Amino acid sequence: TGVGKESLARVLHSLSKRSGEFIAVNVAGLDDTLFSDTLFGHKKGSFTGAAGDRKGLIETASGGTLFLDEIGDLAVPSQVKLLRLLQDGSYYPLGSDVLKKTDARFVFATNIHLEEAINRGTFRKDLYYRLRSHLIHIPSLRERREDIPLLFHYFLEQGGKLLNKKVPPFPPELPLLLSHYTFPGNI
Repeated sequence: TGVGKESLARVLHSLSKRSGEFIAVNVAGLDDTLFSDTLFGHKKGSFTGAAGDRKGLIETASGGTLFLDEIGDLAVPSQVKLLRLLQDGSYYPLGSDVLKKTDARFVFATNIHLEEAINRGTFRKDLYYRLRSHLIHIPSLRERREDIPLLFHYFLEQGGKLLNKKVPPFPPELPLLLSHYTFPGNI
């Protein structure tokens, strides 16, 4: 948590030159119905309270990138639906029997070890192998201490610009001291 997964996903989207939007959604804690409605959308009358048609985030991200964060926390029934979507790029909105296709790019992130979740029976092995086609590991800040002086200078400059002030003086040893801190969290 906090290593910049969404920031990296935005960069991937930007570099891809895809014409559609970048859409980010945290799927942790979404039950199966909310997951399905959020991603696939629904037709009017498909459930109590569905007063009109609603397009899902998959349709909104068409031509762009859909970033699903905390995929390791997704409920198993929702994992089945996601697997089917990834296999052929098609889905059904809730309450519809009309198949829709998507050309959205999917980027996934998690802060848990999916292999361990597979062993516990909380993550599907077939979905894991579908997701793992291009794996990027983002190490925590404590695993990349050499970045700390660069980040220190970057954030100091950004703060100065934001506040319209000059960068304040600081002891020259401060970046080195920060790089020796254990950083129990992240950026």
